[in-house]
Amino acid sequence: MRKRLSLVVAGWLITGLIAIGVGVAVIDRLSEPLTDTGLRPLSAAEVDEALALASSLPSALPPSVPPSAPPAEGTTEPAGPTPEPTVTVTTTATPVAEPGKSRLITTVGGKVIARCENGLVTLRSWSPAQGFQADDVERGPAARARVEFETEEDEIKVEVRCAADGSPVHSVHT
Repeated sequence: MRKRLSLVVAGWLITGLIAIGVGVAVIDRLSEPLTDTGLRPLSAAEVDEALALASSLPSALPPSVPPSAPPAEGTTEPAGPTPEPTVTVTTTATPVAEPGKSRLITTVGGKVIARCENGLVTLRSWSPAQGFQADDVERGPAARARVEFETEEDEIKVEVRCAADGSPVHSVHT
């Protein structure tokens, strides 16, 4: 009886270990295609290029002046006007050795950075605006790349191609 019990326990342990091993192997095989979106981290030069593009927009750097707090109870406000703090921003872009042209595209639904190289367009990054989400992304490189920014009520489709001069051109469909 005792020998049979130990064989049953050993059988259950071996079966459990095999099931765990098979489960880990299956998850390891399937996890990359399920979770990997084919994106890679941007290099330092690509980040610098994207920042240079973003900083060229007038609305890229909103004023960061904090609102003044009301005076505490029992105190008086200063007699004269208080000087506003000044914010100085200096941006230097590192030259990028890669050929091709990039462009920042801003829509109501979000922003897209597209790059044309050798006649093919690639969506380098996209960021939905508040309340929107990105869907149906065709990243490229291809003759045409696109992304949809959508809410429950709205759908903004951004399609990008390369112009004859090698720069990204886009069209927006609602």
